[in-house]
Amino acid sequence: MDVPLRVLLILAGLTGIHSIRVSEVSVKAGGSISIPCLYSSQYTNHVKYLCKGYDWNTCTYQVKTNQKNSTKFSISDDKIQKIFTVTVNELTNDNSHYWCAVEINDGADEREYFHLSVTTGTRSLYVDNQEKTAFLGGDVTIKCHHQSNPGEMRWCRMGSSCVTQPSGSIDGTEVTIDTNVRNVFSVTMRGLKTESSGWYLCVSGNLQFPVRLTVTEQPNTKAPLQETTHTENLSTFLPTTTRTTVQKGQNRSASFGRTETLILTSVLIFTLMVALFFWIMLKRHKQNKSASSAMKEAEEEVTYSVVKPRRKPSSQRSYVEQDADVTYSTVVSVRQQRAQNVEADEENVTYSTLALD
Repeated sequence: MDVPLRVLLILAGLTGIHSIRVSEVSVKAGGSISIPCLYSSQYTNHVKYLCKGYDWNTCTYQVKTNQKNSTKFSISDDKIQKIFTVTVNELTNDNSHYWCAVEINDGADEREYFHLSVTTGTRSLYVDNQEKTAFLGGDVTIKCHHQSNPGEMRWCRMGSSCVTQPSGSIDGTEVTIDTNVRNVFSVTMRGLKTESSGWYLCVSGNLQFPVRLTVTEQPNTKAPLQETTHTENLSTFLPTTTRTTVQKGQNRSASFGRTETLILTSVLIFTLMVALFFWIMLKRHKQNKSASSAMKEAEEEVTYSVVKPRRKPSSQRSYVEQDADVTYSTVVSVRQQRAQNVEADEENVTYSTLALD
């Protein structure tokens, strides 16, 4: 880097750009990288942009906050933390010089230079995942991979302070650094707060690698939370642990499930028994009805006939009637006999007299 560029970087730091910033990043060809750029609070509502080129006077606009993003470049502005982030995709080494800049209406634009060292091999300093998420009150560990003899290792927050090994704090958050693993610089942050969210830097000599940390509330399952609260209220004098409470809730749920299954099975069996009973009764009724109809038809077709021969006394016969006989025939209908009982005997008897001359 030549002398005019160094002077320009110093002037940029004096004109509002914070000293803890990104200036040199080792990146992999074909990949992507997000670079955070700080700005002063008086420029919150100003337009921010990314300019490409080694020389500021001849660099070209790539993306602005008041314009749409492209597939190659994108930009976003966090007005709370006063940081705008530019992302470069499909990295190549043809032109890796860029400027973060803020438009100033009545003066020279604020700008900050950074260089992307594109390589096809192993990067000099990198983190596996540039985006990290952790839970409120919890811990998070970031592993910064570096080459041998990296120089001084630091963990810094953009716009704030740095911690060197073995321990320290940044904005009230405890930080410990472990270098026991070869070529790995492990940083652990404990007791995370909402304010811990932001951009941090792995620093090795003159190289930096930015990491964005997002701290969120730990998701909770509604059912265990309600069960735990209920148990604590009822057991003021008999404290239990959360694990015991959750286990009880699980046992109750399992018991309820077994009871519900038993009830449904009993109802199903009862329904089947009732249906079977009615089916048997209906079948018997049909059989009885068929038998009754057959018997009725059979009875209606039966006819009884009684024939009794009788002779007149010899005193009443004439000499012509000596060889003549009288025959009486009685026909009784069963149907009429049932309907008219005793009277049917007299009404349905037919006397026939045959007289032979």
